[in-house]
Amino acid sequence: MKTAFQLFFTFFKIGAFTLGGGYAMLSMVEKAVVDKKKWIASDEFWDMIAIIQSLPGVFAVNTALYVGHKIDGRKGAIAAMLGAIIPSIVIILLLATVFREYRDLPVVERIFKGIRPCVVALILAPSLRMIKSAKITWKTAIIPIATVLLIWLCKISPAIVILAAIAGSLAYALVMQKKAKQAMERKEDQA
Repeated sequence: MKTAFQLFFTFFKIGAFTLGGGYAMLSMVEKAVVDKKKWIASDEFWDMIAIIQSLPGVFAVNTALYVGHKIDGRKGAIAAMLGAIIPSIVIILLLATVFREYRDLPVVERIFKGIRPCVVALILAPSLRMIKSAKITWKTAIIPIATVLLIWLCKISPAIVILAAIAGSLAYALVMQKKAKQAMERKEDQA
């Protein structure tokens, strides 16, 4: 039960002090579960992020569920998930009750304009670490660049891009498997 409480409070702190959603919390989660608690290795953490990005649902909740389940099974998953969502629910309820009354005040508008660049930085920092951990080379850089351009300029749905990446990966694996088989057959013929 101790681990479930640790998971709850770890994700509660992250959920309470993160602005900008799941991607903005990545660096805090990494620091907590990889660096501080050492619950998950760095490589496994970034593999987990790759998996979570392709799942439906809220990124922060999926992250908490994965880490919680990995560390303490079903109890851990529930504890981490509750820790991640309770701060958001409380903050949203408080903001909703107050924001309606004060949203047109110039100071409130300035606060939100000031928060926007911080949120971009909070999303950009883990994105750069993810690029580094993905070991992207100049040869493979075309894939993320093409993905960004397809989604941004061509307005293609990310779901279609993900499905195309899956299909392309499967096709590539089949071609490579066929080439390996042909190479083995040539070696056998030469022997």
